[in-house]
Amino acid sequence: MDKLVSITLAKLLGMFLYYPPNSKVTASLTPALLHINHLAPWKDSILIYEQCHILVNQIDNPDLNYQFSLLFEGQGTMPVPPWGSFYLDKENLLLGKSLESYRQFLQQHGVKLNTGINEPEDQFGLMLMAYAMLLENNHHVTAKQLIDEHLLSWSSTYLKKLQKSQISPFYQALAVIAEQYLHML
Repeated sequence: MDKLVSITLAKLLGMFLYYPPNSKVTASLTPALLHINHLAPWKDSILIYEQCHILVNQIDNPDLNYQFSLLFEGQGTMPVPPWGSFYLDKENLLLGKSLESYRQFLQQHGVKLNTGINEPEDQFGLMLMAYAMLLENNHHVTAKQLIDEHLLSWSSTYLKKLQKSQISPFYQALAVIAEQYLHML
């Protein structure tokens, strides 16, 4: 996959899986997201087209921000926690050994994540944005290491749960697209 395409997809997916749909960050990116099927040579272009159709139909859903809050910020018990340490730690702790390892990895490679949101760095969307940042700075080996050692170890479980969640068709579609993107990597 072309480097620029990979960066663009990682940023788009990362931002929509990290920031609420009504944020200033995602507002200007909505047109690109709704046509994400045209941005890459998808292995299953029909599946991606179908997911884009779902995104188009859901983007103006007045409940979308609430759905985001349920899935990513927490309104009681989170049905699908977006942090790797939840899936990798034996006791589902957010600040477990896997997060410490990921923090050391980021520090070792000089990656600073400053989004203004205080949460563990192993949030799925944030990890995709870190991957994009590494690619942009031509740190290809480090970017591959992030994906191979820190994201792929749990992302499939997370994305499958998000796809099965009945909370939001919008985020179900994003999970399908993100899963296809990771398969392309």
